Amino acid sequence: MRSYLTVSAAAALFLLAGSAPAVADDGADRSFTIEDPRITESSGLAASRAHPGVYWTHNDSDDGPYVYAVDSRTGRTVATITLRGVGQPRDVEAISLGPDGNLYVGDIGDNLNGSWDHVWIYRFPEPKELKDATVRATQFDVKYADGPRNAEALMVHPETGRVYIASKNEDGGGLYEGPEKLTTGGANVFKRVGEVPWVTDGAFSPDGKELLLRSYFSARAYAFENGGLGADHAVRAPIQRQAESVTYTADGSALMFGSEGEQSDVERVEVVGRAGEDGKSPSGDGTSSGSSDGGTGSGGISLTGTLVLVGVGFLVFLGLRRKKG
Repeated sequence: MRSYLTVSAAAALFLLAGSAPAVADDGADRSFTIEDPRITESSGLAASRAHPGVYWTHNDSDDGPYVYAVDSRTGRTVATITLRGVGQPRDVEAISLGPDGNLYVGDIGDNLNGSWDHVWIYRFPEPKELKDATVRATQFDVKYADGPRNAEALMVHPETGRVYIASKNEDGGGLYEGPEKLTTGGANVFKRVGEVPWVTDGAFSPDGKELLLRSYFSARAYAFENGGLGADHAVRAPIQRQAESVTYTADGSALMFGSEGEQSDVERVEVVGRAGEDGKSPSGDGTSSGSSDGGTGSGGISLTGTLVLVGVGFLVFLGLRRKKG
């Protein structure tokens, strides 16, 4: 019986290892806490492609033209980038990395819901070295075809390079598509191409086939094809004190959900399946991190792992009974 139990225990450990989140061996891309005391309103996240495990973020407002690179292994800021050649930022809400290797920063917030006749996007190359630096950025004026509005989500499509903005409205917002290429010297007009719920941030999957949009209490994934929204479903999102940001990991294996506040947490949630694929949900079918959907959230054991542990316990119990007999 001892040998049988040993084999069973080994099999259980193998299954548990197989159900664990696929994270980098060096500790990158796990859940982490932003340690920098300057970052108190992290409002956007973008996974670096040039520097594995590093995430770009920024404050919401009243901070200046700064973007921070945070190492997920430690939660520490490893570079502070100061943008030159742009005006005074008003309400910076989002950041996204394009296929051209540029970071796009969305100064697109409008808490008075339409008081600005235009907003801005700042673009600059992702630095090759992680060190404090001042870089020249290109500033683009943005207007909406159907008038001013508040927005907190900006997403650059990883294949086409086209920029999208999702407006924020408690009665439902819109998905806006920018021109094929952004230009200076005039307004870039964004046109409404879809209807979306209340949105605080969004991100395209690395292959561009899925668009994830989050709000304060939930998240939804949409199949994305030819510039349009397709089948959608709920995605399991963690409960956070002020849920403001989301991005995919660079390899697309997980979503990283961020929050505002001092020492705010960024939580990893595994991606399972795709929108429109036989009803499969990328991260479960609930809207809170406590849902028992068989997936794994940040720092939890999956339902599969729990069942395996119960099974091993039962086998041990049987073995003890046989020994007593």
